[in-house]
Amino acid sequence: MRDEEHVGWERDFPVRYLLVREDIEGEEEGELWGRCAEVEGLFMDAPPLPREVLTLRGCPRESLLVHAVADSAEPVRLLGDGMLSIEPVDRSNDGPARFWDLEDTAVLAQWPTPGDPGRVDIVVGTGVREDDYWGGKRLPSSPRFDLWFSSIGGESPAGSCRSIDGLFTPRPRRPTQPVHLIGCEPAAPLLALLSRPLPQKGDPITLWRLDRHGRTMTGYRLDLDTVEARPSVLGGALIDVTITDPGDDRPTLAAPPVWEIWSDGVPTLPNQWAQFDAKGRSEWLDLTRVGPYGPEGLSGGTYHLDGQHVTDRNGLLLALGEALLGPGANYGRCLDSVADYLCGGLSVVPPFTLVWHHADIARHALAGHVLHHLGGRSYFEVTANLLREKGVTVVLQ
Repeated sequence: MRDEEHVGWERDFPVRYLLVREDIEGEEEGELWGRCAEVEGLFMDAPPLPREVLTLRGCPRESLLVHAVADSAEPVRLLGDGMLSIEPVDRSNDGPARFWDLEDTAVLAQWPTPGDPGRVDIVVGTGVREDDYWGGKRLPSSPRFDLWFSSIGGESPAGSCRSIDGLFTPRPRRPTQPVHLIGCEPAAPLLALLSRPLPQKGDPITLWRLDRHGRTMTGYRLDLDTVEARPSVLGGALIDVTITDPGDDRPTLAAPPVWEIWSDGVPTLPNQWAQFDAKGRSEWLDLTRVGPYGPEGLSGGTYHLDGQHVTDRNGLLLALGEALLGPGANYGRCLDSVADYLCGGLSVVPPFTLVWHHADIARHALAGHVLHHLGGRSYFEVTANLLREKGVTVVLQ
């Protein structure tokens, strides 16, 4: 489905959002469910999860997780946000996996596993939220507990354990807020859903945000479990739709000023992201998912990275994308995807020269972002070494 085909209507205000039911398998084009003039309540900073204490029983001593905990000189080792999965050892016939998000995880204590000197028990404080969308509800008969933390494992598991004390306990649902679709022109699938008695159980849809030229800026999934409609405050045949429990896939309160810049189209000036804090830069990085993209497999030449504003990891990724592909582009949204870009595709590929201006700003700002799974080096060092290992000549100035 081409979004440009649906942006025009005979009204005095523009279409800013499309409601699209996307094909889960990616084999078919999306199905239009409606067009909207505006959305209220979309932006939300989710409240922190309640703190809990979990005990990870039987973590192998050779795992990155145990090494990171043991090597820490701090009294409390901060692991940050992560993910836990419980998967069947035999995936073919033992049910689906279950997943949990772990928020602001900190190591509180550790000791050798009783009766097993090759393993360690680790006590952590964390916020816990089970992912009800992707996971199952049944615990496999032969479970495998895997843990991911970007600070120590990247996209590979940081460690595992035999069991977790305190995980299986009832938890209240995380508070959410309704989303109101203002001035909505519903298509047939949405009208069919609205005709059902409450509460409806509709499939998730994607809310596409359009810029002033009708180009898709970004999209967010909304759960249509309970939907109510009434005549729109904008009049005519339009309706206003309230989604009372749309889920957690929401832009943060840092997004509106970022979206305002992108509403004029893909940015063409460098360093427009530099005015924002870490949350705003994260929102900016999200918007770079839609391009622009350079010619495929372009190599050679010299590129200049402006390091004046590289004071956090998102700033480094944004500055790298701008240096190689121009404003509004990204050259990977994490170090693993940077490595993928360096291997080819719609990007600049080695050999080429990258002159990193004001490199000491990033060196000092990212000194505390240590990646234990990569030799305990800082995020700055790992990025520079990654580029060099893939064939880039990096000149630090």
